[in-house]
Order: sequence, then structure tokens, then C-alpha cells
Amino acid sequence: MSRRFTPSVVTANALLSGEVVWLSADNQWTASPQQAALFTDAAQADERLAWALTQADIVVGPYLAAAKPGADGPEPTHFREAFRRRGPSNYAHGKQEALCSG
Repeated sequence: MSRRFTPSVVTANALLSGEVVWLSADNQWTASPQQAALFTDAAQADERLAWALTQADIVVGPYLAAAKPGADGPEPTHFREAFRRRGPSNYAHGKQEALCSG
């Protein structure tokens, strides 16, 4: 028996920087999780993931991550994705750098 599809985003890591990225509705990779496309149809999500897998010169390890609609775009439903969304776990670089220099 197959699992029921849950709404998802396509996520990966940028090849050159290692930054967490998401696939937007216009098929661009974005570092902003708020701009990620939320797929509610399993066939469409699978199609976009298949396309993402052809982007090996841009991203590494694309996969579908469960998400739900949020006020500012898709919100993760699993702690792993919430953790990835915050960026590196140290304050020396990445998304969290702005938190220290503000």
C-alpha cells in the first residue's frame, strides 16, 4: 500500500555554496523558503522533482519535503526541514550571520 501524498516543496543544496535552496513556482532555485512552490498534487510534485534531478550542475540532492501553507509561504512540517531552513548551525556565515550583525 502506498503512502498518501502530503503537500511538498522541492529542496536541495546549491552545488557551489552548499546553501539550502528551494524550487520556486517559476522553476528558479531560491534561498528564500517563502518563495518555494508548494505542490499539492503528487504528479506535479514528482514532475518538478524529476526536473530538479536534471539540475546537477546547479544543485545537489534534490528531494520532496513535506510542507503546509503558511502566512509567508510554505512552512515545514518536520523538524529536520525547520532546522535546514534556519541555515548553518553556527553564526560565522550563512543565514544566521544577519542575526549577529544586526
